[in-house]
Amino acid sequence: MAMARSSLLPPAAAVLIFACLFCCYASTTVSSQASSSSSSDVFLQCLSASIPSQLVFTPSSPSFTPLLKSSIRNPKFFTPATVRPLYIVTPTNASHVQAAVACGRRSGVSLRVRSGGHDYEGLSYRAVRNETFAVLDLSSLRAVRVDPQASTAWVDSGATLGELYYAVGKASGRLGFPAGLCPTVGVGGHFSGGGFGMLLRKYGMAIDNVVDAVLVDARGRLLSKSTMGSDVFWAIRGGGGESFGVVLSWQVRLVPVPPTVTVFNVPVTAAQGAVDVVTRWQQVAPALPDDLMIRVVVQQQTANFQSLFLGTCDALLPVMRSRFPELRFSRSDCREMTWIQSVPYIYLGSGSTVEDLLNRTTSASVFASGYKATSDYVRRAIPRDAWAAIFAKLAQPDAGLMILDPYGAAIAAVPEAATPYPHRAGVLYNIQYMNFWSMAGGDGAVQTRWIRDFYAFMAPYVSSSPREAYFNYRDLDLGENVIVGNVSSYQAGMVWGHKYFKDNYRRLATAKAEIDPDDYFRNEQSIPPLAQNK
Repeated sequence: MAMARSSLLPPAAAVLIFACLFCCYASTTVSSQASSSSSSDVFLQCLSASIPSQLVFTPSSPSFTPLLKSSIRNPKFFTPATVRPLYIVTPTNASHVQAAVACGRRSGVSLRVRSGGHDYEGLSYRAVRNETFAVLDLSSLRAVRVDPQASTAWVDSGATLGELYYAVGKASGRLGFPAGLCPTVGVGGHFSGGGFGMLLRKYGMAIDNVVDAVLVDARGRLLSKSTMGSDVFWAIRGGGGESFGVVLSWQVRLVPVPPTVTVFNVPVTAAQGAVDVVTRWQQVAPALPDDLMIRVVVQQQTANFQSLFLGTCDALLPVMRSRFPELRFSRSDCREMTWIQSVPYIYLGSGSTVEDLLNRTTSASVFASGYKATSDYVRRAIPRDAWAAIFAKLAQPDAGLMILDPYGAAIAAVPEAATPYPHRAGVLYNIQYMNFWSMAGGDGAVQTRWIRDFYAFMAPYVSSSPREAYFNYRDLDLGENVIVGNVSSYQAGMVWGHKYFKDNYRRLATAKAEIDPDDYFRNEQSIPPLAQNK
């Protein structure tokens, strides 16, 4: 059921349901020694008063395992050793979410919120340590409501980026939205961590274009931008929305795109001079006109230069000849199309269609591959001799790949403190490192070790103090929360928090204390609360 736009304010029925449940919670003291079975029984009984039984799944339900598996993109977190949820709740409206929060607090069952499943550490559906939790799966909250006249849209957190793009493209051929490449990424998690893609140099990040949101907080209140307060609204746009509550829906500002865009993919092998071309790309790509984005995927001995240009091939050719002749770009490399056609083309390939953006499923081949990923930011161009060494390491057996996304232009024009995402001016490009392995062939220990060794090798060439990282490429190797007095430690969180958020970490922790001082919404890398007088 799609949320109506009026759900920005809590409907009377939802208020009454919440009031009843919260009174029960407030008058009930749950012993920290209570068994998980008694907690789960209380949770289930409480839910039955407010949520239809067909929306709540227990491990004994035939649909439980398929539902849990449905949006897991990293199967290494779907093994017998994985700490799994006691229940999965699939709300279809805001009152169900409010009820789940109230019941969770009453019973001592925590909630983890899943919108899409592209979760590098699986923290939206599994726990590292044994704990009693339920998953709030938002996949039934996926409406997209586009207002082309106002150039805005409301999108529910359970929608995928593909569903958002599809709706925008159907509503107008002259509007787009600047977010990620992969169409099966869930909107809720993507926006919560920042979100960037092929339009980042022209229009910045997804969070730079969020204008309102609907949030259920730890007290079960349904809040909008005006009622959640400026600090919390600031925090959920890049600081990890799951730390502050359950973001149900987002209002975004759509951006203009021309009727014709041009894409290209030009591979350059090491034998063809890839080391020199990538070395030169570092200085060229962040300084190009903001209509032009050229990213690089480096794997084995080939660098693939992938581009989106907001214009025609005739307009692109002179720019490439004057600014980046090293790539030897020619008219035959151009592919002209509409912006909405470019979205599946870039990610899914030349045989894809716009309708493919609506496919939420994970193919069996993808689910058969585990992976490990992490990230870096580069502020000074890496020397050519270092790139030669990098290509040598990428030629090793069981090596991974690098994805380089150039910055500059719009993403760099936003001040570091304007959003929680601080990696702005001065960044030449972001690096994502990934390595994959067949789940049938082993546990990925070799590939994971390669990533960690390569990350250590890259230390002299990337940002430092802190060594910056992207929250949406979450990596528990950077640190985990420590629970002290049933609250995540602010000091322990600094270990990973400064890497993701730099000086914005403290303001995030203050906002957390404002909206969720008891740290109900937490995971291994959630924002800890910091009281303002500390």
